[in-house]
Amino acid sequence: MYSFKMQNVETLASAVEHFGSSDDAVYLAGGHTLIPAMKQRLRAPEDVIDLSNIPGLGDIVGTDDGLEIGAMATHAAVAASPVVKELAPVIAELAGGIGDRQVRNRGTIGGSVANNDPAADYPAAVLGLDAKVITDRRTIPSEEFFKAMFETTLEPDEIIRAIHFPRIERAIYLKFPNPASRYAMVGVMIARMSTDVRIAITGAAASVFRAADFEMALSESFSESAIAELTLSAETMNDDLHASAEYRAHLCKVLIERGVRLLGDT
Repeated sequence: MYSFKMQNVETLASAVEHFGSSDDAVYLAGGHTLIPAMKQRLRAPEDVIDLSNIPGLGDIVGTDDGLEIGAMATHAAVAASPVVKELAPVIAELAGGIGDRQVRNRGTIGGSVANNDPAADYPAAVLGLDAKVITDRRTIPSEEFFKAMFETTLEPDEIIRAIHFPRIERAIYLKFPNPASRYAMVGVMIARMSTDVRIAITGAAASVFRAADFEMALSESFSESAIAELTLSAETMNDDLHASAEYRAHLCKVLIERGVRLLGDT
């Protein structure tokens, strides 16, 4: 095992200071991506900055206009939170379906969102529910945050502090999971907002994206018949040993139709 320095910090400012003074530093949240990458020698940082001891970074609170989930809140904490269950039950359900028990008790919402794995669940919630990513220095709308596979608008030393979700009227998240990893081969978040419908899809392409044609049709008429003739192109879909691009494109529509049917019955 190569050597590295573990930096235990207690404030965001201290974390950023350590990052800036190092030639090669990385932040550690839950570690479910970083640690395997280090074990396989895909990452070899000089300094690992542990964010777990920063007070308040895992808090989950209701706000006047929605819900704020601290970046270091674990998936298990989100799934079990009475506040999340009351204000945004779809997020609690999503969190409860991530990985296995060990993953849910170590992985964090901030780490997942910052990593932007193409098959992660939380990006669909952030984009589909029109959330905002709050960092140590700014607030980033979800539309501007996700850029490409494993790429976001975060600066190298920037730290997510919390995710703010607006009040949610009705929403549902449906996922077709890989049976081994529980990652989303396709995951669809459908939200009926006050003025329109938002649909965010994860697992299907290189990064989370919105299904604009389906959103427009469902905003006019929230029914399966409104999207009967619509399809998603397979050109930008992932094609791997788990599923072909064509299969993923088809599965996206199947899950959207199912979600519309279930939301229409509630």
